Amino acid sequence: MTSGNPRWDIFCRVVDNYGDIGVCWRLCAQLAARGHAVRLWVDDPSALQWMAPEGCAGVQVFTGLDPGAGYAPADVVIEAFGAPLAGSVIAAIARANTSGNARIAWINLEYLSAEPYVARSHGLASPVLGGAAAGVRKWFFFPGFTADTGGLLREPDLMERHARFDRAAWLARQGVVLAPGECCFSLFCYEPAGLAPWLQGLPEAAGGRPVRLLVTAGRATFAVRQALARLPGGNIGGAPLRITYLPALSQTEFDALLWSADLNFVRGEDSLVRALWAGAPFVWQAYPQDDGAHAAKIRAFLAMLDPAATAPPSLAAYFSWWNGAGGGAPPPLDYEAWRPTFAAARRRLLAQSDLLDRLQRFVAENR
Repeated sequence: MTSGNPRWDIFCRVVDNYGDIGVCWRLCAQLAARGHAVRLWVDDPSALQWMAPEGCAGVQVFTGLDPGAGYAPADVVIEAFGAPLAGSVIAAIARANTSGNARIAWINLEYLSAEPYVARSHGLASPVLGGAAAGVRKWFFFPGFTADTGGLLREPDLMERHARFDRAAWLARQGVVLAPGECCFSLFCYEPAGLAPWLQGLPEAAGGRPVRLLVTAGRATFAVRQALARLPGGNIGGAPLRITYLPALSQTEFDALLWSADLNFVRGEDSLVRALWAGAPFVWQAYPQDDGAHAAKIRAFLAMLDPAATAPPSLAAYFSWWNGAGGGAPPPLDYEAWRPTFAAARRRLLAQSDLLDRLQRFVAENR
């Protein structure tokens, strides 16, 4: 280990929905903000052009997952979400860890879940049994919602920035001026079943108030346009619903979107955490899996969100419906009645240390 802060190498493979690179970039940026030198190795860094257009001082980005034979590992090597490490990387870790010098911390950063296995598996070591790295330990680091897991990513100044946020000014920069009494919802989704009738019924579900729906770029925009095309006449029949299609947003701007909305619809992992920090009610769409494994993730998350089971039943019912269970008409959208549940969950999570604090401590204890 070098003097001062350890150096970090993070390896990321972009699968299909940018959550992996989104989490990795937030981790890189937060490490750099604390004075660490970071190298991010990613097979397709193109999403960073809109996700982090200004880059980040202290973070170097390399295209590809194989640095080559001359690779010298940093003090910490993170294999994010099962991104396959090249043979050159594994061999370099093995050489460093058998040279008698300070050891390299090899960490597998896992996916986020509230399921019980996370606490049981967090921090476990897995010795490599064969190949060039035989005998070298790889550590499993699981993000999570409890003190016995890896925690959640959170910038130290996040709540301060949120408190200073000017909602009207940010919306105006997106060309949005809310009418008196108009609700503002954000939509970041895959392709939920029943999206077309959901759009038609949204103002009624919001208590008859007009609704401004802010639709994120990419899959959500495509899904909404496809849903509208299936409606008679290709529209929502004059209902008081106005739709604004947003451009691709940087991570900073995406946070602002969540801060601006009265209700957020989010998907995947990174936006779930950011919606928690935003504090407004939200509905989460888990990444759909063919074997239905995502249903267990949703149940576990709801149990974490509402441990005393005091939330209105409509909260769990809406999560289930939004994730494709049961079909039929959606349950009541009682999002204002859900607000205390989300506010309490945020208070509990803010009282915990964040992921980077725990990761730094874990590295210090296990190198």
